[in-house]
Amino acid sequence: MSDCGCEKARAELEEYLHEELGETELSEVREHLETCVDCKHEEIVGRMLTLTVRRACKEVAPERLRVDVIAAIRSIEIRTEA
Repeated sequence: MSDCGCEKARAELEEYLHEELGETELSEVREHLETCVDCKHEEIVGRMLTLTVRRACKEVAPERLRVDVIAAIRSIEIRTEA
């Protein structure tokens, strides 16, 4: 892949995905992604990863897990004190 703006687009891809770029940078990256298959692929992977992380962060652990973890920590504390 020759660099026809790829280096700049990839450097700003994270901010692009999170809509943190100014209008000029946003337009430049968007234009580049329309013409560069390799960088477009990176964008797709980045979007999928971002979506997966967002979904995972919304998951709530079962209350029983919290109880079990606290019990395990207390058990370790008791053994190390003895």
